[in-house]
Amino acid sequence: MAIQLDIEPAEKTWQDLANCLGVDPDLFFPERGASTREAKEVCRGCVVREDCLEFALDNGEKFGIWGGMSERERRRIRRRRALARAAAQQAAITA
Repeated sequence: MAIQLDIEPAEKTWQDLANCLGVDPDLFFPERGASTREAKEVCRGCVVREDCLEFALDNGEKFGIWGGMSERERRRIRRRRALARAAAQQAAITA
């Protein structure tokens, strides 16, 4: 008689579903001035691209390609979001 345990398999995280799983991490951390094209190509069409990008933004990742975006592109997003929050706060104060 076999004993059956009711143990759920570990829940998959977004990282487990990423296109980059198993790809050399160095591809996503190119030398300064090197092309990011190959890394971004891996990200294109990835089902967890948005999750990856939000992880990088939430955690202040300053290096590498995350969610198909470079450090510079993520800085622009952070700046836009900060400006939008400031504008919303100002609107709430004057309302």
